[in-house]
Amino acid sequence: MNSLVESIVNALGGIPSELIVFIISLFPILELRGGLIAASLLGMDMWKAIPICIVGNILPIPFILFFIEKIFELLKNTKLVKMINKLEEKAEKGAAKIMEHKKWGLFLFVGIPLPGTGAWTGALVAALFHFKKKDASIAIFGGLILATIIMCFISYGIPFLVSLF
Repeated sequence: MNSLVESIVNALGGIPSELIVFIISLFPILELRGGLIAASLLGMDMWKAIPICIVGNILPIPFILFFIEKIFELLKNTKLVKMINKLEEKAEKGAAKIMEHKKWGLFLFVGIPLPGTGAWTGALVAALFHFKKKDASIAIFGGLILATIIMCFISYGIPFLVSLF
């Protein structure tokens, strides 16, 4: 993920670092994790980066929770049907782990930064498997807080500790 983030940061050079971090946090796959890595690479203060990354990552989630099923239905009648099927398959893969523990499963799925997990996929799973919107929102936001803590340690804490030696 680091090389992808570095490539995006280089491609977006010339715009304010806050905007770069926000844009990276909006994108699926990269999300808050990529945003915090980018912020660290750009030398941005951690306390400044955290709210930018959280807002960037959380912004698309209500749209996914409330509208993704309708959007998928509309897109299934177009040439994008293969992409929709892949997104649904990805959500179904994550769903088995999540459905066993519902809210806590969704919280951990979003919060533990592993490939294929995160708020976007968590919101897809929650929407496609008809979680209550309130429960899904709380679990996803809580997961983002957990991911923030973990990624701040990885992006800022480890480099700081290494610099001491």
